[in-house]
Amino acid sequence: MRAAWRKAGPLLAALVACGGDGSEPTPEAAPTPRPTAPPPATAPPAPSPSAPISAGPPTSPTTDPPPTTPSGPAFAREKAVDLIIEGGTVYDGTGEAPRRADVVIDGDTIVHVGEVSDKQKANRRIEAEGLAVTPGFIDLHSHGAADASLRNFLSMGVTTICLGQDGKGPENDRVRTWAPRMRKKRLAVNVAPFVGHGTVRNLAGAGVTKTPTEKHLSRMVREVERDLAAGAWGLTTGLEYTPGRFATLEELVAVAKPVAAHDGVIMSHMRSEDDDAIDAALDELITQGKRSGARVHVSHLKVVYGKGEARAEALLKHLREARERGVKVTADMYPYNASYTTISIVFPDFAKPPNQYARVKREQRDQLATFLRNKVKQRGGPEATLFGSDPFRGQTLAEVATKKGKPFEDVLIDDIGPGGASAAYFVMDDALQTRLLRDPMVMISTDGGPYSSHPRGYGAFAKVIQEYVVKRKVLSLGAAVHKMTGQSAATVGLDAVKRGQLEEGWAADVLVFDPTAVEARSNYERPRIYARGMSFVVVNGRVVVDDGKTKKRKAGRLLLKPAPKEKEDPSR
Repeated sequence: MRAAWRKAGPLLAALVACGGDGSEPTPEAAPTPRPTAPPPATAPPAPSPSAPISAGPPTSPTTDPPPTTPSGPAFAREKAVDLIIEGGTVYDGTGEAPRRADVVIDGDTIVHVGEVSDKQKANRRIEAEGLAVTPGFIDLHSHGAADASLRNFLSMGVTTICLGQDGKGPENDRVRTWAPRMRKKRLAVNVAPFVGHGTVRNLAGAGVTKTPTEKHLSRMVREVERDLAAGAWGLTTGLEYTPGRFATLEELVAVAKPVAAHDGVIMSHMRSEDDDAIDAALDELITQGKRSGARVHVSHLKVVYGKGEARAEALLKHLREARERGVKVTADMYPYNASYTTISIVFPDFAKPPNQYARVKREQRDQLATFLRNKVKQRGGPEATLFGSDPFRGQTLAEVATKKGKPFEDVLIDDIGPGGASAAYFVMDDALQTRLLRDPMVMISTDGGPYSSHPRGYGAFAKVIQEYVVKRKVLSLGAAVHKMTGQSAATVGLDAVKRGQLEEGWAADVLVFDPTAVEARSNYERPRIYARGMSFVVVNGRVVVDDGKTKKRKAGRLLLKPAPKEKEDPSR
């Protein structure tokens, strides 16, 4: 095994600094073009969930330094271990320089990362020379049933998902009643649950009430407290959706206070992502964090119909200044330039519940048509809306309007309505979104699941590696891994249960892959095609993707947040 330290694997050589002149190495095999290697850099350390988050540098690194070699005595035990991953280039999730090392797993735990004695016995060995070895990826914004097969996640290296997003708790239920059911299920990946604000609002009897009573509010706070005590990692909001859109700032602060008390995080689908409204939406979230003391996080950060890198810089400055004022705010995003949600996103509030749509259509049709016409044109026109649900699946709004021989706003009013379809909206600018991705405090999510009609649910994490690490060199592999593992774990608090890093004593969620072979194959026409390129995926010590083939075994676990430790009284 020691011979593995003496040379860099050819498949990774192009992804790390390779010499004084920065020239491109000659690969032994080149399925895709190899990137060049500018001077080395290292990623920032992962933020602690309990410590203030620093503003950090303006961009993540684009290249990795050369791998280091292990030091210290070689690992040796008399007893055989379960698995040794030999000779790979380890990106441990911390953002530190890669190292050439073996990863030793026994049971569900990593017991060593470094050099291993040639005499060490193992029940199985995986040869990883020339391959990347990383922690399993963590999806900060996921959808779907926790007990489904979830092969879409495993195929792109995701071993932990965060459910209960957009204000809707897991299965739209209380975490404290949902979690016991999940303990009896076999899970394919690890699942971290969140309380849904919209679910809580309905359970408290507030529903679509614009001004909930004190009784409603106290019930909401109590529901949040109980679910946090049951192991939820925080609270999610969906402020563009019903009933979350009726919440006032006072309500949002009230339900955030127990989250702060439990050192949880608020994950928010904000009030708006439109270019002319996103700054106000950010201010609302930042104020929620400042007044409650809770950590806050922007879900699927984007700017709808915003343009250019300068606009991204302004938005990121907004977030940095909030951190400088002491608000712990982070974000995630998916690497696509089209969003996906229900068609209600283009309808005005006066056409949504609790208002009666039939009456609005009858009495305010001209006003509704004008609003829809202007809104859709503002969002790129009817050509930029691609339906992902029946009966118009695979057609743009423009195509449907042409086939029906009427204006697109009439199609929306008469044939669809605010609850009648879901669609992809090509409303994002590549330069803007790429600059957001480069920010050190912006992480990765799918905003998808096994039933997604958007390619992100099957391809987001693979696309980060394929497109932004290997092809475009926007991020170094180490920076991308850091975003998708250790930094994401620290943002949620999952490092408290030893997730997100390859270190002794941490959970054995491990990936082995050739970065140049990773491919996101899903697209807008065929969004449910599995990614490929993950050679091995290990979940809690069990190999679930074996030499590229997904096994039927389920090795995931329900991850519940430990109770916060009480601070010691200094007077004792």
